[in-house]
Amino acid sequence: MVIDCHCHAGQGDGLTGPWDTDAPLDAYLRRATRAGIARTVLLPAFHSDYAAANLALSRIVASRPQRFIGFAMVHAVRDRGRMLPMLTTAIERYSFAGIKVHRHDAAITREICDAARRLRVPVLYDLAGEVWVAELLAEQYPDVTFIIPHLGSFADDWRAQLALIDHLVRHPNIHADTAGVRRFDLLQQAVRRAGAHKILFGSDGPWLHPGVELAKIRLLRLAAADEALVLGGNLLRLLGLNASAAAGPDAAAARGR
Repeated sequence: MVIDCHCHAGQGDGLTGPWDTDAPLDAYLRRATRAGIARTVLLPAFHSDYAAANLALSRIVASRPQRFIGFAMVHAVRDRGRMLPMLTTAIERYSFAGIKVHRHDAAITREICDAARRLRVPVLYDLAGEVWVAELLAEQYPDVTFIIPHLGSFADDWRAQLALIDHLVRHPNIHADTAGVRRFDLLQQAVRRAGAHKILFGSDGPWLHPGVELAKIRLLRLAAADEALVLGGNLLRLLGLNASAAAGPDAAAARGR
């Protein structure tokens, strides 16, 4: 089962770029289906009210529960003081499987990490090149799983991406996704040095083509078992799911909640 661990969906309300305006799924789903992608983790677009954005995303996930997995998005500053109830609603009522935080909004906080620990879900944290924070996260929250998108920097900062590989090697709870990474040699190095078990396939859809991003993984020419980990096995493990449970509609129930 090929699972895309990084795709945005729904409408934002900022109107400053695609990322906070609209993330329609029609074209993405056609492309993903042709590419053989079976399931997709959906994240809200940037929004001024993530409680509303998460609710809207829950309706998209509920419309095709065997196709979509939801991650709740929170703002470390605006949502301060209500993080746990917000995320509890998303995980327990909406059956979301993880948390998304973006440095563009605000830097991650203990409140978010404490909620992830209590709810036993991973955090997809786009640290926007501030790779050094992975050291603090790994040391302070060794029992929380962190997935760093874009191998550390969507901005194609090879220095940040190279530095993140060191954290992947050293810290068991730090992982990375492959969405939008243009330096193919860095993808190769990440798998070679950190191991296939630390890397997750992601597309950053709907704006990037999932077939193109998937082709990068195929071109790594990994052993079949390693490729299977990158293309879905690692995500299932981090979510506490097996392949048969992942095909079901309720991720939270499958984790034994």
